[in-house]
Amino acid sequence: MISLSALAGAAPNCDQQLLAAIDSPLRSPHFAARDSYRHPCTTLAFFGLTPSSQVVEIWPGGGWYSEILAPYLAPAGKFYAAHFPAATEVQYFRKSRADFEQRVSAEAQLFNGTRITEFYPPSGAVAAPAGSADFVLTFRNVHNWMKAGFAPAAFEDFARLLKPGGVLGVVEHRAKPGTSEQQMIDSGYVTEARVIELATAAGLILEARSEINANPADSTDHPKGVWTLPPSLRLGDEDRVKYMAIGESDRMTLKFRKPVSGSGS
Repeated sequence: MISLSALAGAAPNCDQQLLAAIDSPLRSPHFAARDSYRHPCTTLAFFGLTPSSQVVEIWPGGGWYSEILAPYLAPAGKFYAAHFPAATEVQYFRKSRADFEQRVSAEAQLFNGTRITEFYPPSGAVAAPAGSADFVLTFRNVHNWMKAGFAPAAFEDFARLLKPGGVLGVVEHRAKPGTSEQQMIDSGYVTEARVIELATAAGLILEARSEINANPADSTDHPKGVWTLPPSLRLGDEDRVKYMAIGESDRMTLKFRKPVSGSGS
């Protein structure tokens, strides 16, 4: 059943360990400056994380969420950072993963206990043991998998990673209803209906949705798609003041659960 309080946008409470991880002086100041747009405390609390959770973060990029999740989970939980594939000809993938690995190594106190794995459905990579995860989390990635043509396979992998009763948490740039598949790929904005369709087809059940990461000021209609807005600002100084005033994109925040019994993987 979908949580009516979540639909209404009620903000969940954050535990003290999570607040401490978010407020840690070890975090990158550049990343922490985006907290007002990304609401990490209420977002992770909405998904239901606890300090003893086993969590897989899919495609962590530079580690924006990883630098919160790693110290939060280090004492009693388990954290897998499922990054881009190591064996790839895609230069962006190689550089991003190498930079992340270097950061984890250089900032050992912050990233203590981080297990770097990979996620790439075409290769059959194993992000974590099947059926081991309490939570699989993905932030602003669904459009990339749609563009690559393996979005359905990605959600099937998430279902395999989750324990029965485990949670898939999705934050994604939100397109207006009726946006075509190609428009989603081109703009980076995806409809809630499409994400729900992908998760449902993989056997997951929509449990709740939240407006924690909504931005009513975002029309979603921009010359360079979502990358027009901060932090990308693809137009450079052109209309910079305008786009900075809008802020980061309007985003859906969806919580899916793997059924405890029956199919769902």
